[in-house]
Amino acid sequence: MLKTRTERELKQYLEDRRARIDRTLEVYLPAVMTVPERLHEAMRYSLFAGGKRIRPILAIAAFEAVTASKRPPDTIDDAFPVVSAIELVHTYSLVHDDLPAMDNDDYRRGRLTSHKKFGEAAAILSGDALLTAAFTLLSDRHLNRTIPPDILLLVIRELGLAAGSLGMVGGQFVDIESEGMIGSQTVSEETLRYVHSHKTGALIRAAVRIGAILGRAGTEALSSVTVYGEKVGLAFQVADDLLDLEGTEKETGKRVGKDGAHQKLTYPMVVGLEKSKRFADRLIREAQEALTSFGPEADPLRAIARFIVERKY
Repeated sequence: MLKTRTERELKQYLEDRRARIDRTLEVYLPAVMTVPERLHEAMRYSLFAGGKRIRPILAIAAFEAVTASKRPPDTIDDAFPVVSAIELVHTYSLVHDDLPAMDNDDYRRGRLTSHKKFGEAAAILSGDALLTAAFTLLSDRHLNRTIPPDILLLVIRELGLAAGSLGMVGGQFVDIESEGMIGSQTVSEETLRYVHSHKTGALIRAAVRIGAILGRAGTEALSSVTVYGEKVGLAFQVADDLLDLEGTEKETGKRVGKDGAHQKLTYPMVVGLEKSKRFADRLIREAQEALTSFGPEADPLRAIARFIVERKY
């Protein structure tokens, strides 16, 4: 049996990394009183709405896994500004995803969504600003002075590819185009996998790769965490689909049952509930198996994989 961390250890690990990511973002993002004040208020409202920070934490966990035997104790501090940029991209995507033209959600994490709180124009522009802030953060040579420029360039490209038309945005586009087409011959399980692996999976895959790249991973280690990221990224969205069916609004902090109402392309809608659960479990097993070349230093990655399919929010 693969070794994993206890629930208490994982909770402490997640809380510690999330707090450090939050401190990084708190210092970097313009203060609310910075002109234009309402725009910066909207950016901070969404960014500090209680997110789990799973993507940057995965990046840190991958960094720790590939550097466990060679890094000085304080080297991990240098990685936090870089991985925090991933959360800026993720938050921008949520702000835009909630818009009336997209998923039209009123609540996110138990709070009004950005467009409900600030209006659609402010929500769109705050999302734009969060996205661009990610790349100014990555290119900040003062914050990232210990990281070689060639490594930062690889990270910037990795994040850009994952966020754009070949990644997250492409998946979101096909997702929207496929609404109401369940049962149609033009929508296959292959289309479903494309949507999930791009809309959600691309940024998660990029997160673990970014952590490994920051840690100067060799070819074998980078390949292993890439496979892990692909499996976990797909499992994350399958778990979200299941939560929309079986979760409660109190647990998830947002409206549930909307996927079925909008005829969204989800695994439970296409292949069924029980098959979706088995698929998610299989993906997590395969993700953990991809890490067999690592020892205990990859335990956080293994534990987070299981957390992803067992979470209730």
